[in-house]
Amino acid sequence: MQINDFIFILLEGLIMFICVLVGVAFLTLLERKVLGYIQIRKGPNKVGYCGIIQPFSDAIKLFSKEQTFPMTSNYMPYYASPIFSLFISLFVWSIMPLYFGLFNFNLGLLFFLCCTSMGVYTVMIAGWSSNSLYALLGGLRAVAQTISYEVSLSLILMSFIFLGGGYSLSLFMDHQVFCWFMFISFPLMIIWFASCLAETNRTPFDFAEGESELVSGFNIEYSSGGFAVIFMAEYASILFMSMLFVVIFLGGDVYSFMFILKLVLVSFMFIWVRGTLPRYRYDKLMYLAWKSFLPISLNYLIFFAGVKILILSYLI
Repeated sequence: MQINDFIFILLEGLIMFICVLVGVAFLTLLERKVLGYIQIRKGPNKVGYCGIIQPFSDAIKLFSKEQTFPMTSNYMPYYASPIFSLFISLFVWSIMPLYFGLFNFNLGLLFFLCCTSMGVYTVMIAGWSSNSLYALLGGLRAVAQTISYEVSLSLILMSFIFLGGGYSLSLFMDHQVFCWFMFISFPLMIIWFASCLAETNRTPFDFAEGESELVSGFNIEYSSGGFAVIFMAEYASILFMSMLFVVIFLGGDVYSFMFILKLVLVSFMFIWVRGTLPRYRYDKLMYLAWKSFLPISLNYLIFFAGVKILILSYLI
C-alpha cells in the first residue's frame, strides 16, 4: 500500500467518525424531544432554534466539569475502559458498505461479531475497576445479558449468510433489489430488533443501568468526560445497530435518501420503546433469550440451510 492510499483511508475514516459523532449528538436531542412529547412536555427548546444547539452546550458542560476519580478504583482500567468502548463503537462503522474505498472488506459480519464481543469487556472492566458494589453488579448483569443475546444475533446472521453466500454487507444490498428480507423473515426481524435493544443496554433491557435498584449501574462512579464518553459509545452503537437493521432487512441502499429516512425511523423506534415499555424482570430477560429467541433462530437457521442446499442441488 502506498503512502497516499494510507493517508486517503485515514482521512475517510476520520470524516466518517466525525459524521457518526455529530449523528450521536443529534440523536440525543431527538431522544430528549421525543421523550418530552411522549410525556406531554416540550423537551430542550431554549438553546438555539427549537433547542437545536442543545447537544453542543451539553458536550461543553460535560467535558468542562471537574473529573473525579474514586480513591479505591483501579485507575488505569477505570480511565481506559470508556475510551476503549467509544473506540470499538466507532471502529465497527468501518464495515458500512461504501464503494469509495473505505474498509469494505469481505468479512464484515465476522468483524462486527468480534467488535460486539469486545464491547462486553469494556462494560465489565468499567464496573469492576470502579470498586463499587453497585457498579460491579451492573457490569455482571451486562456481561450475562450481552453474551445471552449475542447467541441469537449470531444465529440470525448465519441464516442470512446462508442466503447471501458471503460475509460482506454489500451482498445484502445486492440480494434485496426485488424483495426485502423483512418480507421473507418477519419473525427474525422482530427477534433481531429485540436483541439489538438488549445488546445496546436499552429499555426494556437496561439492567446494566438499573437506576431503581443499582443507582445508575456500572457507570455510577463516572463523572464529566468519562460519563459523556460512555454514553457517546452507547448512542454510536444504537446508530450502528439501526444502520445494520436497515441494510439487512429494509433493502439497505446506502446511496439513496430513503436509507437515511429508514435509519432515522429505526433509531426513533429505539426511543419509542424507551418511552413506552417498563423494564423487564431479570429472569424473564434470560428466559426470553434462551427459551424463546434461541429455538426460533435455530429453526430458521436449519430451514435456510435446507433451502440453500435445495437450490444448490437444483442448480447442479
